[in-house]
Amino acid sequence: MEKINIIGAGLAGLTAAITLAKGGRHSRLISLQRSERAQSVLAEGGINAALNVMGEGDKPEYHFEDTMRGGVYLADEEAVRRLTEGAPDIVMWLAGLGVPFNMKDGRLIQRNFGGQKKKRTAYAKSSTGKMIMSALIDEARKYEVAGLIERYPHHAFQGAVIMDGVCLGAAVCDTYTGERLTFGGRVIMCCGGLAGLFPRMTTGTTQNSGHAAARLFGQGVVFGNLEMLQYHPTTIGIPDKRCLVTEAARGEGGRLYIERQGSKWYFMEEKYPELKNLMPRDVVAREMFMVRRREDCGDTVYLDMTELSVDVWDKRLPDLRAEIMHYLSLDPAREPIPVREGIHYFMGGINTDVRHRTNIAGLYAAGECTCQYHGANRLGGNSMLGAVFGGKTAAEDILSLPEADTPDLPDAAVTDTEPPEAVKAELGEILYSGLGIVRSESGLMRALERLDELEAREGAFPESRLGRAMLLSALKRRESRGAHFREDFPERSEELRAPTLAVCRDGKIIAEIGGDRI
Repeated sequence: MEKINIIGAGLAGLTAAITLAKGGRHSRLISLQRSERAQSVLAEGGINAALNVMGEGDKPEYHFEDTMRGGVYLADEEAVRRLTEGAPDIVMWLAGLGVPFNMKDGRLIQRNFGGQKKKRTAYAKSSTGKMIMSALIDEARKYEVAGLIERYPHHAFQGAVIMDGVCLGAAVCDTYTGERLTFGGRVIMCCGGLAGLFPRMTTGTTQNSGHAAARLFGQGVVFGNLEMLQYHPTTIGIPDKRCLVTEAARGEGGRLYIERQGSKWYFMEEKYPELKNLMPRDVVAREMFMVRRREDCGDTVYLDMTELSVDVWDKRLPDLRAEIMHYLSLDPAREPIPVREGIHYFMGGINTDVRHRTNIAGLYAAGECTCQYHGANRLGGNSMLGAVFGGKTAAEDILSLPEADTPDLPDAAVTDTEPPEAVKAELGEILYSGLGIVRSESGLMRALERLDELEAREGAFPESRLGRAMLLSALKRRESRGAHFREDFPERSEELRAPTLAVCRDGKIIAEIGGDRI
């Protein structure tokens, strides 16, 4: 009997396991932390679907158009169309599992999110991720009791078992006992984004190291769009990481301003009168960066939420208010808060087809570790949707295939371990120096030189190889598109309207636009 190995127990992993179990197939849910500690729990704002419950005539086609436009037409059109057409069923399935989405007069309600002209973001106050995860955890437990899902918490992914271009299983290590295990069966990677490559600079959980994805990159798995890092416009600094101030704050009426010659300048409203503070995240983050550089402006951008009603704070954003008061000792209902851009999401990741298959047979990927749906910039509310839909899609593809033979596999070999914290911090600073909000060839080349020096001293390791691929991808894209802004190439080039693909072969890292030589 084949058991599917799912690496990661967040939204994508849980959905994949549940979908497989509903189809009568067994899986192992393998993760460093229990689901209650997954990064998915941190997601706040909501999940998108064109339900058309707000009387605005919304439909999946409009969701498709907004997603493609927000990603600056870099995402796979067929994949995005499947995502947006499947979104209403996903949200209604979650509601049926007991997710307490905000309701009014017995019907689900939705709100505005950036880059979208319709109210299509369903939400559970400002703790949507936590609420969806709770419902999925409860659903998964039914199948755990039935023996269809086996939990392996505190187990670290060491690498895929790949023979003759086919993934036959996964090597893992029990972080409590040190025991190394090799599990046969196909593998679905749901290991999250690459936050660990940028220590203390991201809104992601500090436990999300990126090591699992980096290990796969070293094994010849093709990655895509690695240059596309999303800087969320509104974050605050807390110990060891950035803390997200959800986009829902602006969706409910929060306004960004900077002091200009002694007066408040609501720059987004002046520059973008249609969507104002709800422009796509790459645009807002870049505008914040630019206004701080102006000689006639101060050095701090503020988010003004003082005009939000008591009802909004009590029913829609109570957790956000408590969080800000805890970390900043400021009440956002009474005074503006200082905000700054922070790395929030990785549009780039493992390259897959529309069925979430990678270039290695038997190996799938879903969730933030992929580059499937978001192109050059992700719309708020599409991340949880992409994770749930991706996990479901990968599992459904496996269900459509006969069970694979599970041969005896060799014991897990000793593999690369994660580098020391000081080395990871140095790598993160090098990558950040080249992959900031505004980039240039000179900055990227200097970052690559510094990376050469680091590897000469410490030796190459999985994260450094993946980091090099990120820098090379940004160097290859000699245009500005979405989250990738080159001040030496500030215009968009339609000749470069293709994904950047990167691969590591025999220790050599190759990155190409379009991937003709990948």
